[in-house]
Amino acid sequence: MHTVWKGAISFGLVHVPVKMYSATEDKDIALKYVHRECGSPLNQLRNCPACQREVEWEQVSRGYEYEKHKFVLFEKEELDSLMPETNKEIRILHFVDPSEIDPVYYQKTYYLGPGDLGANAYSLLVKALQLSGKIAVGQIAIRSKKSLAVIRIVDGCLALETIFYPDEIRPVQLVPNVPAEPMINEKELQMAQMLIGQLTSPFDPTLYHDDYRLNLIDAIQRKIAGEDIRIAPATPPQAGIMDLMSALQASLEALKPAAADVDPIVTKKAKSKSKRQTKSASVSSAEESAS
Repeated sequence: MHTVWKGAISFGLVHVPVKMYSATEDKDIALKYVHRECGSPLNQLRNCPACQREVEWEQVSRGYEYEKHKFVLFEKEELDSLMPETNKEIRILHFVDPSEIDPVYYQKTYYLGPGDLGANAYSLLVKALQLSGKIAVGQIAIRSKKSLAVIRIVDGCLALETIFYPDEIRPVQLVPNVPAEPMINEKELQMAQMLIGQLTSPFDPTLYHDDYRLNLIDAIQRKIAGEDIRIAPATPPQAGIMDLMSALQASLEALKPAAADVDPIVTKKAKSKSKRQTKSASVSSAEESAS
């Protein structure tokens, strides 16, 4: 596992040397742009549209567009000077309950292993966090950015998770058309709760897979083997559209043997409603034929 950062955790007078490793990996399959005529991959050139030529790295600056086509430029040294406390330290500011941080704040996870001669202090921090039930909130400067982070325990290992600052979280009030005072049908709510209960189980991450990536790997292998790939025709949409109550009922019935828990009165009403809809559809068809 490759070390991406090396430093120490500090809280109070405690100094815990650690090494950071990425806890996750991006398994997206990279596809390059290829010249169809000759099969060569295309280069991504740094072309200047005004000068109509390629620009060397020595001539590249960073710029912020404050108005249309107007930029203020920064050199690397200027940006580096703006980074406060770029020393190799994860400074813990507070300890909090894990439930106090909403998952929307979490960004990327790293594992922290003990640094040189830091095994005892590392083990002490792990044990102290486990007994307290708390997680640590601190700051770390990594990859030219000072990030907010939390430190918690994952299977006996310290894990650091960078989190967004509060002003980076968009308020939910920006989401359009969220009902302020929704009208909830009590029977539909009861059935929805029953459906949730039937689908509730312990979280097992091994049950979930990236189907697109697996299918793409399979398609790549078949392309290499020279096979012809046929695309299955799209499944036609269902003829009818069920109302919410019918959809909930159908979902519950699909989870047999849970049918015994379904309110028989609700089931009878749903069937009766379905019959009325069928009868209405038949009458409409007959009227259209007569006209």
